[in-house]
Amino acid sequence: MEEENLKLKTARTLKWNTIDKLSSQVLYAVTGIVLANLLTPEEFGLVGAVLVFQAFATLFVDSGFSNALIQKKSPTETDYCTVLYFNVVVSVAIYVVLWLCSPLIDRLFDAGGRLVAPARVMFLAFVINATAIVQTNRLTKRMDVKMIAVSNTVGLVASGAVGIWLAFAGMGAWAIVWQTIVLAAIKSGLLWATSHWWPRRRFSMESLRSIFSVGAGIMAASFLNILFQNIYSFIIGAYYNLSKLGYYTQADKWSKMGVGSLSQVVAASFLPILSGCQDDPVRFRRMMSKTHKFTAYVTVPSMLLLAAVAQPLFHLLFGTKWDAAVPLFQMLVVRGIFVVFTSLYNNHIIALGAARRLVYSEAVKDVLAVAAIVATIPFGVWWLVAGQVVASALHYAYAVWLTASTTGFSSWQMLREPLPYVAISLVALAPVVLLPQVLASPAALLAAQLVAFAAIFIAANGLLHSRIQQEVLAYMLRRKVGDGK
Repeated sequence: MEEENLKLKTARTLKWNTIDKLSSQVLYAVTGIVLANLLTPEEFGLVGAVLVFQAFATLFVDSGFSNALIQKKSPTETDYCTVLYFNVVVSVAIYVVLWLCSPLIDRLFDAGGRLVAPARVMFLAFVINATAIVQTNRLTKRMDVKMIAVSNTVGLVASGAVGIWLAFAGMGAWAIVWQTIVLAAIKSGLLWATSHWWPRRRFSMESLRSIFSVGAGIMAASFLNILFQNIYSFIIGAYYNLSKLGYYTQADKWSKMGVGSLSQVVAASFLPILSGCQDDPVRFRRMMSKTHKFTAYVTVPSMLLLAAVAQPLFHLLFGTKWDAAVPLFQMLVVRGIFVVFTSLYNNHIIALGAARRLVYSEAVKDVLAVAAIVATIPFGVWWLVAGQVVASALHYAYAVWLTASTTGFSSWQMLREPLPYVAISLVALAPVVLLPQVLASPAALLAAQLVAFAAIFIAANGLLHSRIQQEVLAYMLRRKVGDGK
């Protein structure tokens, strides 16, 4: 009975997490498209500058406590109350510091006073979110995530409507500021209203120390991750100007929607499978090869196609307003190929219980990123982003070596297995590149490019008897797979 209840909870958790992710992506996309058509690159740049500091503020407010509480087998009422009070006090203290530093941030980005007031309002979002960290944690701990998904969806709908209304009213960057505040307020409000938990007057330094001992490591890793996620936005806004930051923000946002989804769905989904055969080296390497080929079959054509159709896609969604973001978007989605494969390799290492080796991988990634920044920053934003691609490619090569040395899988095989899908994708791109010569309408051009690419890619894999494609199609059509290589 207990096992059946666990299975039921797991199924419900997966269902509501999927609903949450899909609805969030759709709502973010719809709101993002509308706002991108109404606001200027400089207005997006103003918000992008604020988000750099807000990301670090959120990290210090959470302090890794959320994951630490989930990791703790049986957190007490005192643990929950202690974390809540600590988070609220820290968030208010950081907000005061940021409120006082807003003029300095404005001068850093050369915003001429336009960033001070929006920053002071927008920073309130992480204070509001801090009040609901424990509520979210308790629901996650119970595997009862329905209200997390509902609150997120309701918040996105309401905040999106507010943002769009304010953008139409000519409020500029304030549209995104108030959109952020409304989202935080509604999510936190709904979680408090439905969680049926209220804190008691309990606070324990012993409890805080025990949780912090786990959370500190998580926070340190998260700090490095957030640092290198935001360092490019910081440099572009401070070293160049807010308009260029706005273009980069758009390119980065839309590329991450595709890359992030693939990274989670393709790479992370294989971790349970690989973990299940970690004690059988032969079977483990066989599963590695299959997951590697499947990732190449899905990721390589998707990212190369996105790069090829970037201009008609942006023209269809935004007109010509964001043309300066198109080459940045193209490079970032190509970089996404290396990011997805590196995530897959990380899961191979984790599946064998060698997660500590990923510390070396993170260190190498950070060193390469810094070197790329130093080498390219004098030459402009295009070269700065190109440096990202090169750094990610070099980190991918290191990840291949690290994974091979950990798993016993051949480095050469890891490099060779994606090559057929790269070659087929490049052949399928030929009509995609030629079609703009005969079609002018962005909608017609985009549709023709997608159909032509898909037809050639699927046909070529069929002629080469791709077993991965056979298994994908068999799964979709629910039939037995025949023999094939």
